[in-house]
Amino acid sequence: MALEVTLIDYARDPLTKLYGAYRTCYTPKTPNEVWAEIGAGKITPEQIRGFIQERLKTGHASPLEQVVFWFGISGVSRSLSHQFVRHRIGISFEQQSQRYVKYKEERLDYVTPKSFEKTPGMAEEYEKLMAEVTRVYQLALAKGVPAEDARFVLPNATPTNFQVMVNFAELLHIADLRLCWRAQWEIRHMVALMRRAVVKAVPEIGVYLQPKCGDKRTGYCDEPYQDWERCPMGKQRPHKEQIFALFREYKAGNLVPLTEDDLRRVEDDGQE
Repeated sequence: MALEVTLIDYARDPLTKLYGAYRTCYTPKTPNEVWAEIGAGKITPEQIRGFIQERLKTGHASPLEQVVFWFGISGVSRSLSHQFVRHRIGISFEQQSQRYVKYKEERLDYVTPKSFEKTPGMAEEYEKLMAEVTRVYQLALAKGVPAEDARFVLPNATPTNFQVMVNFAELLHIADLRLCWRAQWEIRHMVALMRRAVVKAVPEIGVYLQPKCGDKRTGYCDEPYQDWERCPMGKQRPHKEQIFALFREYKAGNLVPLTEDDLRRVEDDGQE
């Protein structure tokens, strides 16, 4: 079963709503006055986008809670869902029930990690196990075991579906953690598809959905140093230990001072 992510909907005119929220914080005008100016066309779309970009640079995040997205997500494993529901603030989940939904296919669908497919002999073992789970599950239903009890044999590989409502502040937090190279591959792929959908729909704010080391987030890696060395983006983002080491050298006075010759080499470059 393929993992699918659909952006069902998002708050109408999100940039204008975000402008209204930010503007309320930085003006003596009342919200009614702010929105009257917007409604009268006194604030151009370019002004709205520019104002929002400047506010985002400051890290002022609370207005982002007023921009909301709805996603339909299907074909993800229960292993993923156990991770996903750890996000509790600014997000609402509706998930397919294993109590009320009975799986009656000849072979139940399962999410199969590529590592099983790449490891000699393990794909066959995986299939045998899933076939046995299917047999026991269906036998239990046939003998009258309630679905809410028959589901006890279903593994983490069982696929599930979500409808999710999430505000943009929480979506930034989810991207910080789950787009990181150290995140589990399945949830990283799911959040990547969410990111791409938002970038397509509202690019002005979608570009801020990055792993936490992104240039629009912290700009550095705070994961274990050994993992930073292995990360494909490690050469493009400094590790926090490098930053701390530089600061310690600066505090200790060990940084090599610039000489007059150093200054002249830069100042005179291109004047030859």
